[in-house]
Amino acid sequence: MKERFVDQSEQSAPPAPAQKGTVTQRAIEEIKAMIREGLLEPGQRLPTERDLATQLGISRSSMREAIRALTVLGVLEARHGSGIYVTQLEAGDLLETFGVVADLSRGPRLVELLEVRRVLESTATGLAAARITQDQLADVEKHLAAMNATDDPEEILSHDLAFHRTIAFAAGNDTMAAILEGLSSRTFRARVWRGYQEEGAFERTRREHSRIHRALVARDPEAARAAAAAHVGEVEDWLRGQLEG
Repeated sequence: MKERFVDQSEQSAPPAPAQKGTVTQRAIEEIKAMIREGLLEPGQRLPTERDLATQLGISRSSMREAIRALTVLGVLEARHGSGIYVTQLEAGDLLETFGVVADLSRGPRLVELLEVRRVLESTATGLAAARITQDQLADVEKHLAAMNATDDPEEILSHDLAFHRTIAFAAGNDTMAAILEGLSSRTFRARVWRGYQEEGAFERTRREHSRIHRALVARDPEAARAAAAAHVGEVEDWLRGQLEG
């Protein structure tokens, strides 16, 4: 049998040290696995940084970075004088970074975000048409009436946010509602409303909101889905025109 030639330097060379980022990522994945497998439950206190690092065979510095990263993501929370705890893992906490993306994005990325919002908003509104309660419908009507009763951009913006938020939660899917909340950040909406005000487009958007409301009252999922898609699509087209102009 033919023997494989092994260079002496290959035999004696020590293994390359693991990169810091790789070790930290492994620590993040290990903690996530413990949560996923039920070894750490929502609301439970983590072992000390030292014990956790020893348990997982990871340096304390890498474990510290992993805990910091998971805290930023909303998976863990630091309680002063008490330690590090697993959060309740609510969708709103875990997905709030969507709001940061929407606030800071510019140009074509904003159009991409609106495309995502159009898909989710239309789906949520269709679900809401079948699931919305009378109390939630009354809230939608209240915010619609308030939008129609003022020309103050700040008031319109506030009620517009509340109008869509109520519908998103009426869909009965907390994760979808949390994503939409992030994609519909107040800062981003304010930028759109300023442009709408300059172009006198308030009446058009009022008609679009009224169309969504009528579909909800009729409990017609297809009409609600189409009305919401058209509404966000108008904003999307307007923004695309601004970028191309």
